[in-house]
Amino acid sequence: MNLIALGINHNSAGVEVRERVAFAPEQVAEALEDACEQAGLDEVVILSTCNRTELYAMVPDNSQLAEKSARLIEWMANYHHLSSDELRRAAYCHEAGAALQHMVKVASGLDSMVLGEPQILGQLKSAYAVALEAGTIGGELDRLFQRVFAIAKKVRTDTAIGENPVSVAYAAVDLAGHIFSDLSRCDALLVGAGETVELVARHLIEAGVRRIVIANRTLGRARELAQKFNAEAVLLADIPEHLLHSDIVITSTASQLPILGKGAVEQAIKARKHRPILMIDIAVPRDIEPQVAELADIYLYTVDDLREVVEQNLRSRQSEARKADLLIEEGVAQVLEEVRSLAAVDTVRQYREMAEYIREQEVQRALRGLARGDDPQQIVAQLARGITNKLIHAPTAGLKRASADGRQDLLAGARKLLGLESAPGVASRSAVTLPGASARDGIDSELPGPEPEPTNRDIPSSQPGKRILQ
Repeated sequence: MNLIALGINHNSAGVEVRERVAFAPEQVAEALEDACEQAGLDEVVILSTCNRTELYAMVPDNSQLAEKSARLIEWMANYHHLSSDELRRAAYCHEAGAALQHMVKVASGLDSMVLGEPQILGQLKSAYAVALEAGTIGGELDRLFQRVFAIAKKVRTDTAIGENPVSVAYAAVDLAGHIFSDLSRCDALLVGAGETVELVARHLIEAGVRRIVIANRTLGRARELAQKFNAEAVLLADIPEHLLHSDIVITSTASQLPILGKGAVEQAIKARKHRPILMIDIAVPRDIEPQVAELADIYLYTVDDLREVVEQNLRSRQSEARKADLLIEEGVAQVLEEVRSLAAVDTVRQYREMAEYIREQEVQRALRGLARGDDPQQIVAQLARGITNKLIHAPTAGLKRASADGRQDLLAGARKLLGLESAPGVASRSAVTLPGASARDGIDSELPGPEPEPTNRDIPSSQPGKRILQ
């Protein structure tokens, strides 16, 4: 397999390097064409996410893997105005079967920062679609990507690698889904405007929450974040007013003092006529006074509660990852076997064309003999002898050369290919002699028939005007 997987990720390089080699979506099509041209390749795919940038490429010949890998690193360094040595120190490169296994692990989420995260498979499919549109995917890489997607789907279906949340933000939203049967009827109040609150908002939108309000110390930052999710931005001072309408409250600020006290929450519950509120405090120090948990109709969880769930889920995912590894090994082995089988297709086709040419040549000679009135029995014998001699001539000569060179491995392989190991009688010198033919004309004969022996160079291919070359 002539496959290369080259790139950097969160394990091999820091964010300052990763951001310098990232490809913006509008760059990828142009970059694909440039990579093919500069590295002398026909098939390339670029995957670029926040945690990884990878190139997958097929090279024309297995002997060119190292050369093409070096050219791709040079190309990436030049494209992003980096030092080749700097990029080489941060990059990894997998070849052949190891490259395929890496691709499948990436697609399955086993190589992600968050083990088992599902987004990467969609990102890989998008990268494939862009390369397909750009014309930098051919038959080989296309077949491999289809097999990679199929194996990743099997991993997702047959294991629970992505079922349990392993981030605090996702665990908070997952908890809300367990408390409320229908999030589309719920309003959420998020306190803070940092990265964690942004992740929570994203997960809430995906879960179908009805409405989101984002409260922050500075209104500008709240508005900036709210625009991403079609949410409402307010100040911390407006929290009591919006608390009345919030079914879910999730806080994550850097405040050193609690933002929500027992009194404000108690008033909100009375105004809500004791409709319950789920409150999740994922800040350290805490944003919500612990005494709030004493109130009826309030379900208060802290970051420690969520971390316990996350750690348990992470252990579960790690257990499922071991099952996924076995599925991946099995799938990769099957693909490699298929690739090796495909490598024999051209040889089988050429050998079949040669045999058909010999058959047609001998049949035409037999028909000419019948037209002249020659003895049909002799013609049949000559037909069989001519086909047999011409088919066994090249293998016989090759076996003699292998024997003379002491190549017992080739001789053993030939016996398997010719089916002699399971049929010892075929190797016997007591060959069957057809009526009218001498033993010298039998299957043992090394001599060609009356006409010159055809070589591969003499035998036309199935395409008019072309010849099969040795």
